[in-house]
Amino acid sequence: MLLDAELSQLVLVDYQPRLMSAIFEAPLVLANAVRLAQVARMMQVPVWGTEQNPSKLGENPSELRALCQRTLAKMQFSAVEEGLGEWLRPAIKPPAGNARSLPKHLQKPSNMPSERSSIIIAGCEAHVCLLQTALHLLEDEFEVWVVTDACSSRTERNRDAAFDRLASAGVELVTTEMVVFEWLRSAEHGQFKSVQGLIK
Repeated sequence: MLLDAELSQLVLVDYQPRLMSAIFEAPLVLANAVRLAQVARMMQVPVWGTEQNPSKLGENPSELRALCQRTLAKMQFSAVEEGLGEWLRPAIKPPAGNARSLPKHLQKPSNMPSERSSIIIAGCEAHVCLLQTALHLLEDEFEVWVVTDACSSRTERNRDAAFDRLASAGVELVTTEMVVFEWLRSAEHGQFKSVQGLIK
C-alpha cells in the first residue's frame, strides 16, 4: 500500500536542541524532519509537533515549530497519553439546528474514522517517546508509518531495537524520500519541481 497525501498526517516528536545534542546523527535527522514538514505543507498534509518537558528541554527549533499547525507540550513519553489522538481524530460534532428538519443521514453524528488515518511519524528518542507514541497510535487503529532517517536515539543500538519492535508490531518503516515520492506519485504533480529542489 502506498501513502496518499490526502489521507496523511505528519507528527514530529521531540526535536528539542537539549535532547538533540546527544542524539546519533542529529543534524541529518533534524534536516530530514524539516524537509518532511516543508513537503507536507506544500502538499496540504497537516503537521503536528510534540515537545517533551519543554520547561527543562526547551522548544523544538523555530524552523520546525513554524511548520507545525500546533505543538503539544507533554510530560508523558507517549504523546497519545497527552491528547495527540484528539488532534489527529477530532471528536465529531453533532449537527446543528432542529433534528426534525434534517435529512435522516444527518440526524446522528457519524462514527466514521478520520479521513486522514495514515500517521507518518518521526522523532526522538526512537526507543522511548517515538516508540510509545507509535504503539499507542496503532492501538487507536491508525495506520502508522515511521520515517527511519528522521528518527534516532542516543545510541544506534537503541534506535535499531526500536525499529525492530515497531516493525514486528505492524508499523511500516519508510524513509523521507519514500514518503515524499509516494505523496507526489508522479513527475507531473504540480509540486514536483518545488519538492525536487528540497530533496536535492
